[in-house]
Amino acid sequence: MTVMTAEQIEAFLDEVFPQRMGRTESVGDMCATLRLAIDDQHLRPGPRVSGPTMMGFADVALYVAILAQIGPEPMAVTSDLNCHFLRAASGEHDIVAHARLIKLGRRLAVGEVQIFSVSDDTRPVAHITASYALPDKPSREQAV
Repeated sequence: MTVMTAEQIEAFLDEVFPQRMGRTESVGDMCATLRLAIDDQHLRPGPRVSGPTMMGFADVALYVAILAQIGPEPMAVTSDLNCHFLRAASGEHDIVAHARLIKLGRRLAVGEVQIFSVSDDTRPVAHITASYALPDKPSREQAV
């Protein structure tokens, strides 16, 4: 069950992470879908979507999936990210990230992201796995 909607997450990110890539299209139980409008800053020669763009976009997508489950937490941070580029993504089309949490614990979240070009939503252009370190929540005794 989500504790934040896509709209709430977008408002939160506008406040704490306005430079992020992409926009949240939807969130669900342990998942999120984001879309990135591709422009010149995202391209490498070819024109193809650059690797750093896809990695950064995947990182944001997983962060959004986590926020949907735990609520507004600016200090959830990436602790590991591994990316496999599967094929070139044309710079003429937007890309979409589908993030899915595999494990969500008290201190660690692990997930995967598949990125697709909107020109072909059947074959991913990248597969990313990542983990996030989650900050400790103060216990009731500490809060008193």
